[in-house]
Amino acid sequence: MLEWWDGFWAIYSTVIFGIGINAMLALSIYLTLSCGLLSLANAAFMGIGAYAASMISMQTELAFPVALLAAGIAPALVALAVGIPTLRLSGVYLAMATLGFGEVVRVVVLNMEITGGPMGLNGIPLKTEWWHIVFILGATLFILARLRRSKTGRAFEAIKEDEIAARLMGVNVAGYKLLAFVLGAVIAGIAGGLNAHYTFTIGPGNYAFENAVDILTMAVFGGTSNLIGPVIGSTILTLLPEVMRSLKDYRLAANGLILIIVILYLPKGIWDPAKIRALRRKFTSRKSEEVA
Repeated sequence: MLEWWDGFWAIYSTVIFGIGINAMLALSIYLTLSCGLLSLANAAFMGIGAYAASMISMQTELAFPVALLAAGIAPALVALAVGIPTLRLSGVYLAMATLGFGEVVRVVVLNMEITGGPMGLNGIPLKTEWWHIVFILGATLFILARLRRSKTGRAFEAIKEDEIAARLMGVNVAGYKLLAFVLGAVIAGIAGGLNAHYTFTIGPGNYAFENAVDILTMAVFGGTSNLIGPVIGSTILTLLPEVMRSLKDYRLAANGLILIIVILYLPKGIWDPAKIRALRRKFTSRKSEEVA
C-alpha cells in the first residue's frame, strides 16, 4: 500500500498541487466578481507574487513564510496603485484596462535583468509542501466565508446587484471595490509564491493573457454565487487536461468554449444551490408519486 502511494504521489503530486493553487486563483477572481468587477489582472498579480517570493528565496536567507508574505504584499501595493484610477471603469472597459495592465507587467518582467528576462528565474528552491497549500487554501476559504457573512460581504453583494442603489444607500462603492481588488491580488500573489516554489522555474509566459482567461473560466465554470463553485470549477478544469492529454494543444480553445457554454446555459455555474435544490425537490416529488 505504501509503495502504491509513493508511486501515485511521484506521478500526480504536481497535478494535486496545481488543484490547490488553481483553487486559490479562482477564489481570488471570485472576490472581484462578487463585487461586480470583471478584472483580468489576477494572472499578473500571480506573476508579481511569484517573482517577489522567488527573488527573496534566491537572493536572501530569509525564511519561506517571509517570501510568501512578500508575495502577498507586493501585488497588493501594485493593486492599490492601479486600482484607484482603474476601478472607475466598469464592464468590458475595466476588463480591457486590467488586461492591458497584465501585458504591461509581462513586458516589464521580460525586459528586466533582475527577473531573468525572457529566460525567467531558474533554480528556485523547492520549499512548497502539500500542507502549505492545504493550510493556506483552508485559511482563505475560512476568511472569505466570514467576509461573505459580514457587513463587507453584504456591501459587495449590494454593489454587484445595483451599484447606483448601493451608493444611494450610503455604501462606499469605490472603497469596497478597491478592497475586493486588493484582497484578490493578495490571494493571487500568495498562490504565485507557492506555485513558484514547487515548479523550480518561472517565466513571463506563465502569466500571460491565456492564464488570465484560465482563471476567469475556472471561477465562472464552477459558479460565483458561493465559495464552493470556484473550488469545484478549478478542480475539474485542472484535471481535464490530464484526462484529455491528446487535446492539450487546444486547451485555450476548449476553455473559451466552456466559458461560452456556461454563460449561455449555466449563467450561475455548475454549482448553483438554487437549481440543485429545485432538482432535488423535483426528484423527491417524482419518487413519492411512483411509490403512491
